[in-house]
Amino acid sequence: MRDAVRELGGLGDGMAIDRPGRPEDLPAAEVLWARWALVAVLEATAEAETRGVRRGGTWIDGQGLHLDDRGCTWWTFQQVGEGRYLLYGEDESSAVKWHEPAIDMLAQAPDWLPYERLRELLEGWELGCVYWYENGAWARAPYPDELDDDGLDCGMSRFAVREEALRDLIASERGLPRGRADGLLAAAEARSLTASEIGEVLDAAAAAEEYVPADREAMLRSLELAALCWSARD
Repeated sequence: MRDAVRELGGLGDGMAIDRPGRPEDLPAAEVLWARWALVAVLEATAEAETRGVRRGGTWIDGQGLHLDDRGCTWWTFQQVGEGRYLLYGEDESSAVKWHEPAIDMLAQAPDWLPYERLRELLEGWELGCVYWYENGAWARAPYPDELDDDGLDCGMSRFAVREEALRDLIASERGLPRGRADGLLAAAEARSLTASEIGEVLDAAAAAEEYVPADREAMLRSLELAALCWSARD
């Protein structure tokens, strides 16, 4: 099953994202969700859950998946109904909102997008690009030929390119060995990640020379929200 799920990766999976990004650079939304959600699970803590609008890092809540480094880049990834997803955010490398003449980031967008929220961000000059996914394909508004970058590469390569996702897991504070990181990533992509596998990560971390305290209950809450397994408490 895991091999079959990996085939969903898309034409761009494993390769660098162009600048500006192209819809075909992104893996299938389900795969992107799985990789992003795995990081959110591994980073989850009860203390971080209380930060509200001041929260940074990678996390999941009732609104979807989030990434915010509190400086250069922020992103949100939401499921908007069956088979429909929305990716939006900004990296400082994006030239979209500064382009003249102005680029309509919502041009040709479907009617199911949360337009009120997106227009609020546009009016506040907080949005760098918008991508949407339905019927198994990504899309975005047309860009002028001279546009240099929309920020997708710097913002999303860490999840969109599997090798980058794997490298980041190995380099994370959990210090995952490559074999374990690859196994967790494959399980997340196959929607078969279990609480037992998360427990193994915690046990290994506790035995490490440089132990980074983990919050098992917060991780399990995030695992349930992420829907990376049938039951996060099996």
